[in-house]
Amino acid sequence: MKQIILSALAMLIVSFSIAQKTIPDSTQTLEEVTVTAFEQQRSIAAGGIVKVLSNSQADRYNKSSLVNGLNAVAGVRMEERSPGSYRLNIRGSSLRSPFGVRNIKIYWNNIPITDPGGNTYFNQFAFNNFSSIEIFKGPAGSMYGAGTGGLMLMKSLGNNWKAGADLEYIAGSYGLQNIFASANFGDENNQNRITYAHNQSDGYRDNTKMRRDNASWSSKINISGKQQLEAHVLFTDMYYQTPGGLNAAEFTANPKQARPAAGGFPSAQQAKATIYQKNFLAGIGHHYELSEHFRNTTTLYGAFAQIQNPTFRNYERRTEPHFGGRSSFVFDKSWNSVKWQLVAGGELQQGYFNTQVSKNKNGNPDTLQTNDDVKFSVYSIFVHSDLELKDGWIITAGASINKSSIDFTRLSNYPTTKQSRTYQNEISPRVAISKSFGEDITVFASVARGFSPPTIAELLPSTGVISTFLEAEDGINYEAGAQLRLFKKQLRIEVAAFHFKLNNALVVRKDISNADYYVNAGDAQQQGIELNIDYLKSFGGSFIQQLIIRTAQSLNDFEYGSFQKDATDFSGKKLPGVPDYTASLQVDLQFRVGAYVNSTFYRSGSIYVNDANTVEVDAYNLLGARVGWKFNLNPKFAINIYAGGDNLLDEVYSLGNDINAAGGRYYNVAASANWYAGLALQFLK
Repeated sequence: MKQIILSALAMLIVSFSIAQKTIPDSTQTLEEVTVTAFEQQRSIAAGGIVKVLSNSQADRYNKSSLVNGLNAVAGVRMEERSPGSYRLNIRGSSLRSPFGVRNIKIYWNNIPITDPGGNTYFNQFAFNNFSSIEIFKGPAGSMYGAGTGGLMLMKSLGNNWKAGADLEYIAGSYGLQNIFASANFGDENNQNRITYAHNQSDGYRDNTKMRRDNASWSSKINISGKQQLEAHVLFTDMYYQTPGGLNAAEFTANPKQARPAAGGFPSAQQAKATIYQKNFLAGIGHHYELSEHFRNTTTLYGAFAQIQNPTFRNYERRTEPHFGGRSSFVFDKSWNSVKWQLVAGGELQQGYFNTQVSKNKNGNPDTLQTNDDVKFSVYSIFVHSDLELKDGWIITAGASINKSSIDFTRLSNYPTTKQSRTYQNEISPRVAISKSFGEDITVFASVARGFSPPTIAELLPSTGVISTFLEAEDGINYEAGAQLRLFKKQLRIEVAAFHFKLNNALVVRKDISNADYYVNAGDAQQQGIELNIDYLKSFGGSFIQQLIIRTAQSLNDFEYGSFQKDATDFSGKKLPGVPDYTASLQVDLQFRVGAYVNSTFYRSGSIYVNDANTVEVDAYNLLGARVGWKFNLNPKFAINIYAGGDNLLDEVYSLGNDINAAGGRYYNVAASANWYAGLALQFLK
């Protein structure tokens, strides 16, 4: 750990020393980050650091997924159990997510992507569906509904929109083929963007083929000086094979094999274990400046998901239509050196799901086992205030009330049976304060309460047992930190420390057939320190044009408080699935001739994979690099040619471990050393 920290600081010192020996060029500095979270146009919003992952920052990899890009953010961990199967962890929130994305609220162009059942199909997105992603860590319920894990705001139309077209092709190891195409048309008052993406891979394990086709349309129309209308459509059709977890002996013998037949269950290949997934989303948004100080933004949407999933246990079919909307009113006023903003609004979602589980006969549905209609209703009402005083003081206070209700009707039983549960929290408040010392130093602190009811996947797990007895999680997060800008804003340092006490923590367990089910695990203590350092240096008159160094490091101490399951006491044990330390280091060089080099190093500390802390997955180090050349044939036509590789140290490691897996089937091997090459064409009108 010390070596990683020292190496990161050493690289910053060396790069700064080199920079002082070159002809100074102070015209380029780190990009000033402004965000829209909590309606605050600043990088520290509501007493927390909001990280922004831009499309250009993520354009350093093979673009099959955002795993590498998101893992370069302190406190964020994205895992890939197999190509197309992702988990997203913000400060340990994957504790309750054996698969998928839960307990993180995600929006795309102000449209809730997280469905009313609490699940997010993050894998429906392709690389060219966004221009930026804002990431807020910790409870954001004072404005964004129930949840304790964090918030992500994705946008597809950036501020630098220009008419033109892009086409990119990438090929690489394991049969990788990516195609990205987009077209921007219209003008500044009528912006349109159409995208298409195709991703496919043969996979790096047996039974891990993947194919995804994705198309989107986004439009922004300025109706008048006071009104703006947006429309967004997203469609994804994909499938990916699921190889299943391996035990230690199987992982050691052949980590690339799929789960073999065992205990009367077929192998993953015999069962043709695959997920077939279709997602459709359409939304419309209206922004209206009612007066100089008063405005409203309202979004309505409808969505549909269809899932078919043969596994070695059964064959599941789900249809998940849902709809909803969000509306917020913003009032702001200034008096001399005082600025005040008040935000109030609400969000409503309604879902009518159906889940059918049958026996799996060679990849086809056989005898029906359960058939459930599920109605899920969620709403939140929020108010948020921001007071900016003289001398750099900002005081933020907000709160929300959230309610969710769920009705299960089991149609496969006669007479039909119905179970219901309502989760309604007390007020979820947030109070924050920050102080700026000039333009270069800001310190902040916040206290926030979060509330997170069980998701549909937890209330109706793969065991088929309706679990309305589960309680909602809730907890209080304390956070403090600082942001510094040094050397004429060429160096930015951000540090945050947090302590989160979580009650009724939801933890995944596996039965003897490896089916998931969930229990409330008493309380958990989650505390940590996160560090981000960004450095940019321009070189006047040198062969090297620009150097950018970014490092992100997280030190975690997550453990159970009081937790006893049957006769076993897990109190004081480390939370499974969370590394104690992660670090990333990115070094980018841009040359004046158009050539560039991107390099990435990532380290994950060891991870416990069961509540008893008797099994620990080793730490691992990943190294990646990419070299390329960008050049213009004329002012309107640009070409980018590049090649790169990931896991250049050829580490054998498990990414996306199955927590508390029955029979010790914890391990899902990640890709070994692999390569790719790409060609991108850009035309500007």
